[in-house]
Amino acid sequence: MSLKPLFAAAAALVLATPALADIEIVDAYARAAMANAKSGAAFMEIHNTGSEDDRLVGAASDIAARVELHTHIGDANGVMQMVQVEEGFPIPAGSTHMLQRGGDHVMFMGLTGPMNDGETVTVTLSFEKAGDITVEIPVDLQRQPGQPMQHGMSN
Repeated sequence: MSLKPLFAAAAALVLATPALADIEIVDAYARAAMANAKSGAAFMEIHNTGSEDDRLVGAASDIAARVELHTHIGDANGVMQMVQVEEGFPIPAGSTHMLQRGGDHVMFMGLTGPMNDGETVTVTLSFEKAGDITVEIPVDLQRQPGQPMQHGMSN
């Protein structure tokens, strides 16, 4: 029996692991505006602890028919509008990118069920270099903007 396939698989795993370890998801939470809402959002801190820039390019979840990356921009009158960010969000090396209310966030459109306080939502975040990272995000309907999670969370 040849050990070459085993060594090749082990090498591939070792080479793939550092990129995943360079992205950390911290203090994530999800919410909908009201019980019967058709949309919701997820917010979090994305830490890139690596030496290479990365980019969040997409997200997916069974909680919604569509999941998009969104941000808010002001028009000429100062009125904020929510828009899709098709190119995603840059996550520079050695820095943190905040997904927060009133700014960049993951948008759930066409919710397939209610987002109940205390439950979790499974979301797969897709990065250019780190690949797909699946996180369990708690639903927190009481949390106010800028208020940190009580217990902290890291993936």
